[in-house]
Amino acid sequence: MDEHRNKLERWFVLLAAKGVQELIFLNRPLPIDLRLPATLFSCASLTRLYLGFWRLPDTAAVPRAATFLNLRELGLCFTIMDDRDLAFMLERSPVLEILTIIGTGNQSGVRLRLVSHSLRCVLLALAHLEDINVVDAPHLERLLPWDVGQHHASMIWGKKCRSRIKIGHAPNLRLLGYLEPGDNEIEISNTVMAAGTKENIVPSVKILAMLVRFGVRNALKKVPGYLRCFPNLETLHVQVNYQEDSGSVELNQ
Repeated sequence: MDEHRNKLERWFVLLAAKGVQELIFLNRPLPIDLRLPATLFSCASLTRLYLGFWRLPDTAAVPRAATFLNLRELGLCFTIMDDRDLAFMLERSPVLEILTIIGTGNQSGVRLRLVSHSLRCVLLALAHLEDINVVDAPHLERLLPWDVGQHHASMIWGKKCRSRIKIGHAPNLRLLGYLEPGDNEIEISNTVMAAGTKENIVPSVKILAMLVRFGVRNALKKVPGYLRCFPNLETLHVQVNYQEDSGSVELNQ
C-alpha cells in the first residue's frame, strides 16, 4: 500500500464525491504503521467508519473546517495513534455515539480523553491505554475496558502498562467493566455526600464486571475498595483467573 499513496488519497476524494456512508478500510498486508492521508476527512457523509492496521492521519495536515458531521460509529482496530490525533478525530465527530478501540499496535501510553455530548457506548479491548479519562460525557451509558492493563500488555507485547480510569461527569453511566484490580487504577471525581461524609462514588452504575486474578494478593485487597465506589450495583460479573499463591476475597456488598 505504501507504493500507492497517490491513489490512496484519490480514493477518499472519490468516496466523498459518491457520498459513501459506511466504510471498513483495512491495510493488508503488514506493516501497520502506514499513515492514512488527510483526505480521509473529506468523507463528511460517513455514518459508520472502521479502520484497521493503519496510523491515524497527521492532524496538522487536516483542514480546520474538516468534520465528520454524520459519523455515529467509529472503530479503530490495531491502529497506531498519537494522543493529539485521537483527540482531534473525536472532536471532529460531534454526533458520535459508539466508539470502539481494539488494539493500539505495539505502542503504549495512549491517553483517551472523552468530552462528548453524544457518546453512548465506548468499547476498549487489547489496548495499551495509560489513561481513560471520562471528563464530560452526559449521555455515556456503557464503558467497557477489557484487557487494557498490565497483564495483557506483558502477555501479548512483552511490555508493562498500568491503566488509570478516571470517571468525571457521566451521570447516565449504567454499565462498567471489565475492571482489573491491581492493573487498573480508578479515580472518581464525582463527590457525593453520604451519611454525613464525602464519598467518591458513581451512583448510576448498575452493572459492574471485574477480572480478579486470584493468587495476586495485592489485586485481591483492592476488590472491596472498588465495590464501595458503586453503591447501587444490581449485577456483578466476576471473571476469575487462577494463579499461584491462591487467595480469597470476601464480598459484603
